[in-house]
Amino acid sequence: MLIIDVKESESIERALKKYKRKFEKAGILKELRRRKQFTKPSVQRRHEVLKAVYKQKTYGGQQEG
Repeated sequence: MLIIDVKESESIERALKKYKRKFEKAGILKELRRRKQFTKPSVQRRHEVLKAVYKQKTYGGQQEG
């Protein structure tokens, strides 16, 4: 549960903005979507490896020139 400290003189819009920022930073929605369906550990590992290969090919390759 997220707890937001709201001061007496603070507007509701400002408090809502704080809440949304904290909600996004906590990654609650991302975690819920991830838990919605089960992924086998082998499939998850394969996905991570393919992602790493793509990143290495795209960003970590040797520069020509």
